[in-house]
Amino acid sequence: MKSALLRLTCAALLALAGLPMLHAATVAVRPGQDLQAAIAAAAPGDVIEVQRGHYRANLRIDKPLTLRGIDRPTISGGNQGDTIRVTATDVTIEGLIVRDSGSSLQDQNAGIYLFPGSDRAVVQRCDLTYNLFGLWVEKVNDVRIEGNTITGKRDYDSARRGNGIQLYNTQRAQIINNNISFVRDALYVDVTHHAVFRGNNLHHSRYGTHYMTSYYNLWENNDTYYNRGGLALMEVREQTVRGNRAWGNADHGIMLRSVQDSVVEDNVVAGNRRGFFIYDVEYVTLRRNLVVDNFVGAHLSAGVKNNIVEQNDFIANRQQIRYVGTKDEAWGGKVGNHWSNYVGWDRDGNGIGDVPYTANDMVDRLSWRYPSMKLLLASPAVQALRLVGQQFPVLRVPSVVDANPRMHPEHPNWSPWRGKYFPG
Repeated sequence: MKSALLRLTCAALLALAGLPMLHAATVAVRPGQDLQAAIAAAAPGDVIEVQRGHYRANLRIDKPLTLRGIDRPTISGGNQGDTIRVTATDVTIEGLIVRDSGSSLQDQNAGIYLFPGSDRAVVQRCDLTYNLFGLWVEKVNDVRIEGNTITGKRDYDSARRGNGIQLYNTQRAQIINNNISFVRDALYVDVTHHAVFRGNNLHHSRYGTHYMTSYYNLWENNDTYYNRGGLALMEVREQTVRGNRAWGNADHGIMLRSVQDSVVEDNVVAGNRRGFFIYDVEYVTLRRNLVVDNFVGAHLSAGVKNNIVEQNDFIANRQQIRYVGTKDEAWGGKVGNHWSNYVGWDRDGNGIGDVPYTANDMVDRLSWRYPSMKLLLASPAVQALRLVGQQFPVLRVPSVVDANPRMHPEHPNWSPWRGKYFPG
């Protein structure tokens, strides 16, 4: 029985070996030829190589294939509709200049529109320019968008522009090493889960990212700068926000609004109007962040509780903490945070201040109102004023209190981050 089965298996393998191998065809398209006709004639899996030149087309890709640019050809949508619309799975678009979509916000005109079901699409090493939306990704899973440069319709005011990349109702997207600018929001992310956002440069837009109702995502090693707002996380949970740099934004560097069960660590937040804006946040860990030279280091308001905040450096912010609450908010845990305006002492030399740090005490409020008073911060009179404020609670307001202030910063090389303000 075994020998008969073996003979049948060998015969089947020999029969398969005699069949001709099927290979995906590679088709070259040159200027003057009909690119849409080449797509229509292609078989699934084919590679269409678009030679250098200018092509006026509104392409529709309805089968799995690769559209590859050779020496950066340009595909122009003629300022109408979508320049490229994809409705099939397993489509790769690479090495193209894709430009001149239409301008209808209602129709969501895009340089590349990935329609629902276009799973496993790849868009890489493309320039998407002068499109209303750079990429619109709707109900598409396992998409990878990597190494693209995306700019919007720069002559439009912000409200009339689309977003650089818009993700809606997606799973497992990878948004990696893109440079996005002069759009409404560089990244607009809604109902998108298990995604990775890594190595992107997001600048000169309204928000670097506008990000909500999305769970289990990783935001890592991105730069958000010269926007009105940097990274805005709203109504999300189970996020990891690690190793990013949010600097020179006109309002906040990182906004956490209605965020739960997340980790925000090892980020640099510098030169913003507000470094962190934290509103309605629970069970979030903030650690080892460098918050430097912002007008306000962290602005806390409404429902901030049950969080772990430790090993952060608050350095040279004009106002370290702006806090709105009815009772003190305890920070620091066992290891504390570093505060550049802490004036306590460390008698036992363990690196932890012997008296708690209280943000927004009476001396702080006076020094914000009368900046020249900072010249006297180490004087006996000012220290006596602090002592009076501590002894008479009627003179103090609820504040952030760090029971274990660190005497030395976690980031000793913080000074290069000074002066990185929003231009103008």
